[in-house]
Amino acid sequence: MPAEIERVFLLRALPEPMPAGDAWRIEQGYLPPADGTGPAQLEGRLRRIERSDGSLEHVHTVKRGLGLVREESERAIGREEFEREWPRTAGRRLRKVRTRIAHGHHVWEVDRFLDLPVVLAECELGSADEHLEMPAWLAPFVVREVTEEPAFRNSELARRAGLVGGAGG
Repeated sequence: MPAEIERVFLLRALPEPMPAGDAWRIEQGYLPPADGTGPAQLEGRLRRIERSDGSLEHVHTVKRGLGLVREESERAIGREEFEREWPRTAGRRLRKVRTRIAHGHHVWEVDRFLDLPVVLAECELGSADEHLEMPAWLAPFVVREVTEEPAFRNSELARRAGLVGGAGG
């Protein structure tokens, strides 16, 4: 599987003002492990993305590992496959608005979760030791880096949203 190298930061609020970016509405749900007992660091995810131009994309993703460097494999799927598999994610779903903002050589993604009072910013890197410059518009809102904190993985946030009755189908 290809590697995903990503740093994640907890924000105290949505940055205001925030530079213009491409806003996506995302619904995602996490599939149960194939045998019901799989390792927690293996995640299967379904995602429906509504882009700012109104286009829809459906994606199946598998991630393995914890922390900064994880294995990730993604494939586009059709709406029919998404709808057929979506019920399997019940109780492990979340909804968010993601704003993608270019800054230097990176693209920052700011996620405002709709079912939990959480705002995260993340940035993918080319290597684990790559220098990452925090944008001036973002820095005042950063509480701390949470890259290595499992409680802030989207799969855990989806589980928590399911417990509070959010992220319906």
